[in-house]
Amino acid sequence: MSRAFIFPGQGAQTIGMGQALAEAYPAARAVFDEVDEALGESLSALIWEGEQDTLTLTQNAQPALMATSLAALRALEAEGVTLDAASCVAGHSLGEYSALAAAGTLTIADTARLLRIRGKAMQEAVPVGVGAMAAVLGLDLEAVREVAAEAAEGEVCQAANDNDPGQVVVSGHKAAVERAVDLAKARGAKRAMLLPVSAPFHCALMGPAADVMQAALADVTMKAPGVPLIANVEAAPVSDPARIRDLLVAQVTGAVRWRESVVRMAADGVTETWEIGAGKALSGMVRRINRDVGVRNIGTPDDVRAAVDALNV
Repeated sequence: MSRAFIFPGQGAQTIGMGQALAEAYPAARAVFDEVDEALGESLSALIWEGEQDTLTLTQNAQPALMATSLAALRALEAEGVTLDAASCVAGHSLGEYSALAAAGTLTIADTARLLRIRGKAMQEAVPVGVGAMAAVLGLDLEAVREVAAEAAEGEVCQAANDNDPGQVVVSGHKAAVERAVDLAKARGAKRAMLLPVSAPFHCALMGPAADVMQAALADVTMKAPGVPLIANVEAAPVSDPARIRDLLVAQVTGAVRWRESVVRMAADGVTETWEIGAGKALSGMVRRINRDVGVRNIGTPDDVRAAVDALNV
């Protein structure tokens, strides 16, 4: 069986995530301690005891989700399951950073600092209220691209996340995205609705944030990953650190090609994905993309033990 380790993106964050892992596994607790030290604050206290609204702020959610994912990975390692159990890694948007930390390309401390910078830069790139994102259900990527192009009317409106065959997210100027919602409904979308996000991610409006990340990434040491990364921007495997650096910059304004990434993994022989960290959103997408690919979620000590038992059968 060929396995991919996949890592969730923003939206999966919940108060209390990873706490049981940290209590059960010293190696998982050490991840949260390392992130706290890297950021110079107790992010773990916010994750476990804070307010959901504060955790959901982009600059907090991004490093918090990475910390939870890496804590789950360290728990697996404590039970004897290493990166060798995977043939590739991938992550959705910020999850790509978690994947790179898991594969040894970035240190956990550097990843935490980069995600804090990324979250802040993405939030500040566009004034609140200027941009928006919307999910379109029931239209394929090409149909949504046509809707976005027609809705733009000189503004930015782009397909930002190709999540699965029935879900594409558009991003851009608020008025253009609102026009896209109306157009999508007129074209037969099952649903089209604005998303409760604080900025229009993965579109051209994020250009200022891409510039910030180019500078931030230039100063960080990156090693070749232990297994290939299926990159968001190209939906193809990459192992060269210089290329990974370029793709992380391009990812800020580029679309997350998740559907194509899962298709590529399956074509390369992946038969099972392990979603490592908070939530189960990616597993749902994998099921809708290819029902022949198995899914497993690893976010609690029970999940860790179940995964280990499955490997030992």
